[in-house]
Amino acid sequence: MILITGSILARPETFEEITALSLAHVRRSRSEDGCLHHAVYVDVENPLRLVFVERWRDRAAVARHFADIDARAFVKAVRVLAASTTEIALYESETISLNDLTC
Repeated sequence: MILITGSILARPETFEEITALSLAHVRRSRSEDGCLHHAVYVDVENPLRLVFVERWRDRAAVARHFADIDARAFVKAVRVLAASTTEIALYESETISLNDLTC
């Protein structure tokens, strides 16, 4: 499984527009083959920062997602509206049960 985290710092005057674009992107992405989870949240310590959390089945699904014309248009639009460079990180992960942990 692939886990992706990302964030966008909006300017006060662009927050509403970035939020609307982000929600549309999340909703669109959820219907893509291989998308297991896709959400956007407001950072409680910095309410102008939107944080994305995504889970994808595999790298092929991620590659299709990033090649999608709508996803590319979203990235291009928020780059113009953001206060700073957008951050993104990709991790390979696996799901474990809390029962598997030893404390």
